[in-house]
Formats: sequence, C-alpha cells, structure tokens
Amino acid sequence: MENTITYLGSLLHLADPTLPIGGYSHSNGLETYVQDENVNSVAAAKLFVTNMLMYNVKYNDASFLKLAYEATAAGDMETIIKLDQECTALKSPREIREASQKLGIRLIKIFRRQKAFDIIKEYENAINKKEATAHYCIAFGMYAQLLEIPLAEALFAFYYNAAIGMITNSVKLIPLGQLDGQDILFELQPLIKQLAKETLTVERELVGLCNIAFDIRCMQHERLYSRLYMS
Repeated sequence: MENTITYLGSLLHLADPTLPIGGYSHSNGLETYVQDENVNSVAAAKLFVTNMLMYNVKYNDASFLKLAYEATAAGDMETIIKLDQECTALKSPREIREASQKLGIRLIKIFRRQKAFDIIKEYENAINKKEATAHYCIAFGMYAQLLEIPLAEALFAFYYNAAIGMITNSVKLIPLGQLDGQDILFELQPLIKQLAKETLTVERELVGLCNIAFDIRCMQHERLYSRLYMS
C-alpha cells in the first residue's frame, strides 16, 4: 500500500492539468477548427477529442512517451536524443513544435528542483548543446520511469491530461456548458483505458503517423484574424 501511495502522488503531480507549464495557453489547432465551424457542438467536440486521441496522440506523443520511458529504464541517452529529434521532425507546424518544447523545458524545471537524476542532467546537457529540444512527451516519459510510475498508468494519465486540455478548450471556445465538458470526459474514459493499453504494443514503424488535416489547421492558426490561444 505504501508504494502504491508513493507512485500515485508522483503520478497525480506529473499529470496535473494545472501544472504551471503553460498548457492552458495552447489549443493545439482546436481554435482553427472552431473558427471554421467544424467543431461547434457537444457532439462535434466529443468527435474531435476522440479522433485526436485515437489517430494523433496514440501514434505520436503517447508512443514517444512509451519509447522514452523504456530508453530511460535502460539508461540509453543516445536513443532518447534520437527520439527527441524524431519528434521535432514530425511536428511540422511551428506553433505545435515550439509548444511541445516549451512545455517540456518547464516540466523539467519544476521537477529538477525536488529530485535530481543523472539521466535528466544528461538530457539537459544535450538540450544545451542543441542536440535535443525537450519535447513534453519525452520529458513526461522520462520522469514517469524515474518516479517509478508503472508505464500503463503513466499512459492513462497522459491521455487523460490530453483529453482534459482539449475538452476545457472546447468549453471555452465553442462555447459549451461546464457540465457538457464533464459528460464528454466521463464518456471518454473507456476509450482512454483502451488506448493506454493499445499504446503498449504499437508497432515501431507506425510511430509518427501523419495527421495532414490537423497539421494544416495548426499552420492556419498562425494567421487567424483573432486568437485566444498561442497554438
């Protein structure tokens, strides 16, 4: 029981949606979808979040989290750097790429104040040398392993955090009622559980599957007439 409580506290802290890393300022392209009126209702918001989790997060950030977790367990900094570089190459929209990097750097700044890990110092050294850029999913995966959080639970929390972010943004942008947002989150929990399990066995060659429409909307966001979010 004691060990469970210990890792649960670390997991809740790591995946806290209110963690001061700036996630609230990014819509990850949702603002463009809303202005285009593609996402304009409870049903459309739920579909958007569902599709993003199933076809984007699963094969991109969640899979990179898993791979970074495993590389950290093996003490393999070379692989971590390669994963970071691959993640940079796959995030073609500038705003999304920069957002991921900023969130990762801020996450490291928060946790390094309390716990020092040699492999994190190596990662920061690679960042300073511009060999890596500190993507959020990579940093999340590394800390999940170092804090002894089971991988399956870390993945569930990561998906849950992503869903909360998209739902909160939908409530603000469409707008929806707060209870509408909670209904969506409740209804998505079985899917989140399923995706966390499936991510454990995603084939390596499928990691990084492109989402062309999403990339285009994110690029269009840079030129929207009015914006509430940075991405």
